[in-house]
Formats: sequence, C-alpha cells, structure tokens
Amino acid sequence: MTRTLAAEVVLDVPAGCAEGPFWHPGEDRLYWTDIPGRVIHRFDPRTGVDEVFEVGLEVGVAVPRTAGGLVLAVPDGFGFWSPGDTRVEMVAEVEKDRAGNRMNEGKCDPAGRFWAGTMSREPLRETEAGALYRLDPDLTVTTVLTGLGISNGLDWTADGQTMIYVDSLRHRIDAYAFTPDDGTLGESRVIAVTPGGTLPDGLALDEEEHVWVALWDGSAVHRYAPDGTLDAVVPLPVGEVTSCVFGGPDHADLYITTAPGTLFRCRPGVHGRPVRAFAG
Repeated sequence: MTRTLAAEVVLDVPAGCAEGPFWHPGEDRLYWTDIPGRVIHRFDPRTGVDEVFEVGLEVGVAVPRTAGGLVLAVPDGFGFWSPGDTRVEMVAEVEKDRAGNRMNEGKCDPAGRFWAGTMSREPLRETEAGALYRLDPDLTVTTVLTGLGISNGLDWTADGQTMIYVDSLRHRIDAYAFTPDDGTLGESRVIAVTPGGTLPDGLALDEEEHVWVALWDGSAVHRYAPDGTLDAVVPLPVGEVTSCVFGGPDHADLYITTAPGTLFRCRPGVHGRPVRAFAG
C-alpha cells in the first residue's frame, strides 16, 4: 500500500526557480540555488535565517569541494566559488557557444567527479538539445550522454555500481550500470514511469536505495522502491516541485525545493546519505 507522508513549510521566499539543494555537513546548513535570480541561498533551519549570495550567473546546481568552497554548474561550464566571493572562477567550459542552453541539475559520484547536465531554455521546442557532462578532479570535461531533453536528477547506489538518472522529457527514472573506476556508463533500464503529464525532476536516494523524486507539474514527491513500486507520496500545495535532498545532522529530514521558492521539510522515517564533495 502506498503511504502518504506530510510535509511542513520551513521557508517561504520569492524565487524564480529554486533548485539544486544540498546539506553542508560542516556548516549544518542547506544550500539551494535560484536559477533565474542568479543567487545561492544558505538556510539555517535552527535559526530560520536564510542568507542570499549574489553570484551574477545562473547556477543550475552547486556542490561542496574537498578543497573548500563550492563548484558550480553555470551556463558556460563549471566554476569555483565561495560565499562572499564577488565572482565565479571559471575552470572548464561547456557549451559556451550555445546561448540557448543552460546548466541544470547535478551531483558528485562516489569518486568525487561532478556530473551536471544541460537543457534548452525552450525545452518543449528543442527536445534533444541537452547533454550530460562529467567534470573530473583534474578539471577535464567528458560528454557522457547527448540528445537529452532536460537533464535532471541523478544519484548513485551505495555500492557505486548503478547511477539513477532522469531526463525529464522521457517521463521516467532510469538506472544505468556504472563503472566506479573510470566513471563510464553501461546499459540502462527503466525503474519507473511517472504518472500523467508529470515531469520527474531532482531526486535523492535513501539508505534503503529507494528513489525520492520531485514531480514538476505533479504537486508531490514520490518514493519508488528499486523494483519500481510506488511506496510513498508526499503531496504538496505547489505544482512545480523541483528537487529534494536529505539533510539535518543525521540526514533524517527530506528537504524539498519548489519553483515559487517555498521550501518544505518531510520526516519520512528513513535516513539519507551525506552529500559527496567534488574531489578537485
């Protein structure tokens, strides 16, 4: 039987499109981006304080670096940045000649390689304009997948043998065989198809290897078992649900971002895993 879980509002601020959340273990704060707002937010749930940092570029996603600061996926590629910096230090170019595209979601794999994908600014007109890229710790960039609609949420199983991935315009969640040593993909299979016209967006895996996926135009987050069974639903009063991530000191809180900027928190009774940092 599919369970229904409750979520509460923990922050309500205006945003063009809130995305890319991660829990910073060293700071015990939640980071998230507002893509069109060109800012990064840092939220402290203990105090309710939400800091806003002007970046000056559209940030699809940010992740921490082992060397300190963050690595960002921005329209022209990848860059380093820290709170308080006045500019992004670009370190690798991606699609600089394609002004009609921008970076979207991303995450680091178990080896500390940063994966992020692109999408057209008009994805319903250019349905195969996106690609998925891998930034290695030596700052080389590899194109991994092409012909994508909206490159979106991804994560890896605990053993590093499988990458869970979403191209939103396919309306499904895929699992790719993954080689941890060199970061290459193998054969793929479909885990689940999302209902109706909903678009699967950002996602996170929990300690039981279940997939939590945000549903754009779906007003919910769904939890799917590895066999594709719909295990739980978190209904939300917002249509455009963008991403989710486990946070809190023990990673027992599921934080959910939405396009309007409302941030929700669910306590699902299962733990997630810490964010993986970029090794470069």
